[in-house]
Amino acid sequence: MTDVDLDSGDPPWAEDDDAPERDQNTDDMFGAPATAPTAEAARVAPAPATQPPGAHQNDGEAYTVLARKYRPRTFEDLIGQEAMVRTLTNAFATGRIAHAFMLTGVRGVGKTTTARLLARALNNETPTIDRPSLELTAHGRHDAAIMAGQHMDVMEMDAASHTGVNDIRDILESVRYAPVEARYKVYVLDEVHMLSNQAFNALLKTLEEPPPHAKFIFATTEIRKVPVTILSRCQRFDLRRVEPEVLVEHLARVADKEGMKVEADALALIARAAEGSVRDGLSLLDQALVQGERGEPVRTDLVRDMLGLADRSQTIQLFEQLMAGRTPEALETFRTLYGFGADPVQVTNDLLEHCHAASVAKMLGPNATRLPNDQAQRLAALGSVVSAGTLSRTWSMLLKALEEVRRAPSPADAVEMAIVRLAYAADLPGPEEALKKLQSGEPLSGGPGGSAPRGGGGGASAQLAARPAAQPSLPDPQSFEAVVALIGEKREIALQMDVQRYVRPVSFKSGQLTFEPAPGAPANLATRLAGRLKEWTGRQWFVVANGQGGGETLIEQEKKAAANLRAEVEADPFVQAVMQAFPGTVLGEIKTLTPVVELPVIPDEAVGEDD
Repeated sequence: MTDVDLDSGDPPWAEDDDAPERDQNTDDMFGAPATAPTAEAARVAPAPATQPPGAHQNDGEAYTVLARKYRPRTFEDLIGQEAMVRTLTNAFATGRIAHAFMLTGVRGVGKTTTARLLARALNNETPTIDRPSLELTAHGRHDAAIMAGQHMDVMEMDAASHTGVNDIRDILESVRYAPVEARYKVYVLDEVHMLSNQAFNALLKTLEEPPPHAKFIFATTEIRKVPVTILSRCQRFDLRRVEPEVLVEHLARVADKEGMKVEADALALIARAAEGSVRDGLSLLDQALVQGERGEPVRTDLVRDMLGLADRSQTIQLFEQLMAGRTPEALETFRTLYGFGADPVQVTNDLLEHCHAASVAKMLGPNATRLPNDQAQRLAALGSVVSAGTLSRTWSMLLKALEEVRRAPSPADAVEMAIVRLAYAADLPGPEEALKKLQSGEPLSGGPGGSAPRGGGGGASAQLAARPAAQPSLPDPQSFEAVVALIGEKREIALQMDVQRYVRPVSFKSGQLTFEPAPGAPANLATRLAGRLKEWTGRQWFVVANGQGGGETLIEQEKKAAANLRAEVEADPFVQAVMQAFPGTVLGEIKTLTPVVELPVIPDEAVGEDD
C-alpha cells in the first residue's frame, strides 16, 4: 500500500515538491546533462569541420528560379505595360473602378501577376492608406497573404482544371456573402477561356449585376474564345509583348543583381528567343547564367549553342545566296550551320525573318527592321535590288517550306530541298509578266526552258548574278578606284563627291562593296550608289554600309599625300636655304608641273633648184 493520502484530493506526484524529477541513476537512459569538457577531452577532441572558402552558403536551400524571384511586387515593376498602368492609375484616382477586369496577352507578359496586384490594390490597407489605391507597399495588411494566394477573401481558380458549371456555382454561392476581413471579395480566374459554355452562361447575371463588395479579374491567352457577352461586361486590358530593347535592359539588371555579367549580344539572343515574354526571358537567362565560368561573362557563342541558334550573319549570307541563285554555295552554307548544331526549323524561321526585314527596309528604310545596324544595312541593300514581287513570292515559298521542315522525317533534307526550290524559282515571272511575254513572243526566263546561272533559275538569279550577255559592252569596274572613275565618267558630281568624302572601303569584289561610312555620311549613300551601278553596269550590286575598320576615304588619302609632299619639299636643302636667306618666307601651294614634251624638230624647207 502507499503512504499517500488519497482523500486529500492532491495527485500522488504533487506530495513532495522537493523530490527529484527522476532517479539520478537513470542518466544513461535519458541522457546525462551536458557537462563542461575537461582539458584532456578538449585536447583530444577533433576540431569542428570548417566550410572551405568559396563554398556556397545556401547549398542546402531550395533555389528560387529568376522568374519567381523577380516577380513584380508593384505596378512600377511591370515592364512594357505603361499604357495599362496609366489607365488603372487614373481610374483608381477618380474612383471609376470597374467591377470586372479582363486581362489578355501572350504567355509570360504578367497577366496573373497583374491580377494579384489588382487584388492588392483593391484591398490596399496600410497605416496611411485606407482606400483602393495603386500605391502598393511591402507593409500592407493583406499584401503577403494575397501574393501567396492564401487570403480568404481573394479566391484564385485555374479555369483550365475547373471548367464545369458546378465550379462556377461555388463562386456564385459565396459571392453573396460579405468579405471576412478585406474590403472586397476578389475572384481571380486564370485561363478563363477554358470554361464551358454552361459555366460562362452561369456567370452572366452575376457579372451584369454583381454585389458591391465583389470584384472579378479574368486572365486569358485566347481572348477570341471568350464569349462576347462576357467581354462586354468586363473592362479589357491587352498586355503587350515586351519590346526586345526593354527586355534586354531588364535582363541585364537581373543578371547584375545576381552578380553575373552577360554579353550584350547574348542578351539580345535571349530577348529574341523569348518573343516578348518576360517569364520566358528570365527562364532562358536562368539557363544561360550557368553556362559561364565563375568570374567571367557569359559569352554569346555559349548562349547561341544553348538556344540551338545559327549565327545571324551566316543566315543572312544564306539568304543572299538564295536570292542570287547560288545554289551550291547556299547548300554548303546550310550544311556548315547544321554541322555546328543549328536547328533546321530555326534556320527556316531566320530566312523568313530576313525576307520580312528586306521587304520592310525596301519600303521604310533600315531603321524600320528593329535589327542591329549591320544586319539592317545588309538586308536593306538586298531589298533595294530585289523587287517587291520577288520578296513576296519568296515569303510564300518559305512559309510552305517551314511546314514541310516541321513535318519531314529529316528536317535537314527538307531545308536542302527548299533551298534548291527557292534558288531555282524564287523569281519566276508573275502571272501578269508571263502573260505579257507570251503575248509579245519573248522567251520566259527561269524554269526548265530558260537559261539559268550556276545551279539556279532565272529572275532574281539573273538580277543578282552575272551581267546580261546581251550587253557585253557595259562597264564592269574591278576595283574601288574604277568605280569612282566610272562615276566621274557619268558626270554624277554630287555622288562622286559623297563617295570620295565618306566611303572608307573595307572589302571590294566584283558586284559587292562593303564600306565604313565616315562621320556625316548621307543615310542613303549605299542605296544611291547601288542604284547607279546597277543602271550603268546592267547587274545588281551589293553596297553595304556596315563595315568596321575601313581604310581611308579618297579625300583623306589626297590630304595625306599632300601633307607628305609638303614635308618632303620643306626638307629639301635648296628650299631650306632659300627660306633661311629670306626670313619670313612662307611655302605656298605646291604644284606638280606637267613635264615638257619635246616637240619634234621641223626641218627647214628644202632649197629649190631655182635658188
